[in-house]
Amino acid sequence: MPLGQHERGMFEEQATPLYEEIVASGGLSATDKRIVKRGELHEAFELLVEIGLVVKSDDGAQWRAVDPAAVQAQVVAPLGQQGAELIAESAHWAQAFSTLSHAWRRSPTAVGGPFAEIRGATIGSFLASMVSDAEEELLTAQPQDRRGVKQLGAAGAREIAALRRGVKMRTLYQHAARRGADTRKYVAAVTAEGAEVRTLDEFFNRLIVVDRRLAIIPSHEGVSAAMVISEPSMVSYLVDMFERHWERARPFTSSETSLMRDIAAEQRAMTIRMLLEGRADPAGAKRLGVSPRTYAGYVADLKSEFEIETRFQLGYEMGKRGISGRETDEGSDTSS
Repeated sequence: MPLGQHERGMFEEQATPLYEEIVASGGLSATDKRIVKRGELHEAFELLVEIGLVVKSDDGAQWRAVDPAAVQAQVVAPLGQQGAELIAESAHWAQAFSTLSHAWRRSPTAVGGPFAEIRGATIGSFLASMVSDAEEELLTAQPQDRRGVKQLGAAGAREIAALRRGVKMRTLYQHAARRGADTRKYVAAVTAEGAEVRTLDEFFNRLIVVDRRLAIIPSHEGVSAAMVISEPSMVSYLVDMFERHWERARPFTSSETSLMRDIAAEQRAMTIRMLLEGRADPAGAKRLGVSPRTYAGYVADLKSEFEIETRFQLGYEMGKRGISGRETDEGSDTSS
């Protein structure tokens, strides 16, 4: 009989005590009512016979026990071989289903049409699968100044794997990302594999585009939901938006001494625009990708620069000098 979980349960609960009884008594009568057909231990006894743990005496009057060591390999080895074969077969089936899953995720049907919403934990698993399926290009825009250490580590591993497959990757951050040690470490890792990373002074929304066929953007409900877009015209429009930001952004490299002066000037100009637009500190900080405390420090620096004490005076002084925060490098000197 095939040996499975049911037989093992019977072996442990009924056959083993019966075997121990046979060993202790030196044998079991062939006419014992418990082991004959319809006897209470008939099925357990038949299992012992099938396995080879009991054999009939020469005269046929008794059943004698056999050393378990002599028959164990005959039972366990085939099961081990069968297990190895099942593991190998399961791996083949997993690969076959992976191919199907890849085809499914690449179709609009997978996300419920050209526009679909994903929520909660589904967002992370969906993004991971899309990055794993990328074949040509990944475009990402991350407005926050940093992602958590765990998120950066997990994302970095997936993205490095994609880069090593030959996928091209470009990532856009805000200038504030350059201050984060975790972000710098992540950037160093992916750029070493061929990725390009740039930063921009302006605020932008989060965007991920895979192979220019699928885009993921935030939902209006916030971080708990995201929109998946596969409509070609809309994806093309979002790619164009990314390219426009990319052209204005500055490379995020390890040697940035001279570049940091330009970035500081751009953040200063952005702070001026936030003040002239009358934005509250939390809103201004968000658009620069910094904390409210850091943003307040930027404002304090401007007060010191223009030698005034209040924000009202600061706005008046900048207006009197015709400063808008949009001056070119050549025309941004405010010392006169």
